[in-house]
Amino acid sequence: MAATAIGGSLSFLQAGCSYSQHLSLRPKVLRPQQYQPLIIEARTQTRRQDRTARHVRLRKKIDLYICALVFALYLYKVEGTTERPRLCVFRSNKHLYVQVIDDTKMHTLASASTMQKPISEEFNYSCGPTIDVAKKMGEVIAKSCLEKGITSVAFDRGGYPYHGRVRALADAAREHGLQF
Repeated sequence: MAATAIGGSLSFLQAGCSYSQHLSLRPKVLRPQQYQPLIIEARTQTRRQDRTARHVRLRKKIDLYICALVFALYLYKVEGTTERPRLCVFRSNKHLYVQVIDDTKMHTLASASTMQKPISEEFNYSCGPTIDVAKKMGEVIAKSCLEKGITSVAFDRGGYPYHGRVRALADAAREHGLQF
């Protein structure tokens, strides 16, 4: 009897349905739509914004590492960031820059770049720094750090992949006495 009552109330829907569709006579519970519609948008970030995001993510990891190191060394009454400054790399299409930075004092302890005369005169390049130039930069920054008594650093690749010039610079700095 209930099915006929429901069937009688849905008879206007059966007339509008095609023969291939099957109309259920069970009452359905209407639920609010839980899913958002699929929206396809164009890419809004540029390569530079992607690199900056990677750099920020890497700095967070380094900061967490330094905080853990400072906390661990705090138990032994030693400050971590002065003992282990950050070796920051920036590369452009034409030049390569390296700085050793003490983040607690916000002070640059040592720096080197391809714009400095000893490096730019030794390598005559026209299309940008190569891996050989990056190796020389690693050697220069390692010698500069060792002269100032810095033996270990935290390597900040600046969001760039650890490949090519960045890797060559890091390997050369390691070979000449810096510990990462």
